[in-house]
Amino acid sequence: MTFLFNTGRTSAQGAGLEHKSGPEYREATSVCRMNPVDLMQLEIEAGERIRAAGPGGVVVLQVAASDDIPQGTVFVPLGPYANAVIGEETHGTGVPDYKSVEVEIEPTDDPVPTIDQLMEAVGGLAYQEEKR
Repeated sequence: MTFLFNTGRTSAQGAGLEHKSGPEYREATSVCRMNPVDLMQLEIEAGERIRAAGPGGVVVLQVAASDDIPQGTVFVPLGPYANAVIGEETHGTGVPDYKSVEVEIEPTDDPVPTIDQLMEAVGGLAYQEEKR
């Protein structure tokens, strides 16, 4: 099914910015919030996983139900998982399309990748925490 993919900041995502390799940041940024009606149409439940394919690539996310999300749209907090989907096109502005990117979503049993796995899959390096 096709959805509009939106991103934004959340308090949990913001709190994890200092420790991007930690489990709290992974959990905060690897969730896809969807309207419960859309979950029923996909025949999945909250806590299960979906595969989201957009202009930037494909990523597996855990699903959370939210009545605050309009039908036909999904919300993913800003971070490496959202970036893997939205693509790099900036239309000359220097800022990618963080709102209303069309994505294809389907249920999957694949695991949500770790942030290190995700970074390596897109050609990057794993986050390195600074030792103090």
